[in-house]
Amino acid sequence: MTLFVDMDEVLADTYGAHISRYNSRFGASLTKEQCMGGEVWQQVPEHRERIWEHYFEPGFFRNLDPIAGSQEVLRELAEKYQVYIASAAMQFPNSLIEKHQWLDEHFPFIHWRNRILLGDKHILRGDVLIDDRSHNLETFHGRSILFTSPHNIHTTGYERADSWAEVADLLV
Repeated sequence: MTLFVDMDEVLADTYGAHISRYNSRFGASLTKEQCMGGEVWQQVPEHRERIWEHYFEPGFFRNLDPIAGSQEVLRELAEKYQVYIASAAMQFPNSLIEKHQWLDEHFPFIHWRNRILLGDKHILRGDVLIDDRSHNLETFHGRSILFTSPHNIHTTGYERADSWAEVADLLV
């Protein structure tokens, strides 16, 4: 069985990184709880452009924290499934190399041949896709699992996993 796993907000905490950088730059104390139901910039629309700039800063994708439990559970899943990391990496110039380096550090058991860094996920064909963006799940023809992130808490219509422990319950 083929399992595709997204990176941002599924394996890597980009949401938390945006909040941390925003708080550091503006001396703010924004929290994930304050952002529930939307994107970080939606809580501070006057700083939307500054938050968007994070994606273009060297080191942004390279220095993300792994989502709790992702390393352990994905290692287990890799014993049962043909696991591929499928992540959008074409839009932001640094993300391609930085995501590859990040995977080398945090998920060295996922061979580089099993990393799909692409522009659009509609081409994926397999058995399971775990992603935090419903638009990626809409076109997938296998089992779709929406991984909970603050921006998607109101999204319905998909099987959902709130944590990697729940992913393990669903797939291990």
